[in-house]
Amino acid sequence: MAEKKTAAKAEKPAVKTAAKSAKAQPRLKALYNNELKAKLAKELGLKNINQVPELKKVIVSCGVGKKREDKKFTETVALTIAKITGQAPTSRLAKKSIATFKIRKGMGAPVGYLTTLRNDKMYEFVDRLINIALPHVRDFHGVSRTAFDKQGNYNLGLKEQTVFPEITFEDAAALHGLEVTFIIKNGSKEGSTKLLELFGMPFEKEGK
Repeated sequence: MAEKKTAAKAEKPAVKTAAKSAKAQPRLKALYNNELKAKLAKELGLKNINQVPELKKVIVSCGVGKKREDKKFTETVALTIAKITGQAPTSRLAKKSIATFKIRKGMGAPVGYLTTLRNDKMYEFVDRLINIALPHVRDFHGVSRTAFDKQGNYNLGLKEQTVFPEITFEDAAALHGLEVTFIIKNGSKEGSTKLLELFGMPFEKEGK
């Protein structure tokens, strides 16, 4: 009897490992690994596959500015980020003093919140952002093509958190914007644009 129990215990880790390995990859992650990586290398004329642009992390953040002392507002911001990313945000303290806003370096009240997404959570968030949230933006004509930095990272600003379906009516009582930063390895304006376009990012038409 004791031998049977020991054998059963020994089998459990193997079952868990098999279940974990069988978990499907996020749609965009599988698409990138199976198709887009090779396609990007060809389109950009790259002989080394390791030089292909790759999304490394996504930072979702929101500054609270003058409302840093408004507990209801700051709680709404933190809750919004947690709901749409599935990850609790961290608070940011002031890095320098700004007399206009009565902010002192390192002061107690947070000046904003952010969370950094990587791997599966990152790809799942980007998929929902592109295919669910952005189509709900009012009078939407595409995102800017000029919001890239010199390293090819991309910054996207949203005026309201209500474009995400996870946000309830109560959560929308205190409206606020969000900033989404795409950190791209081996990025450049051309390479990063192509990568995001292949993910389905709806850039505004050329010339606008």
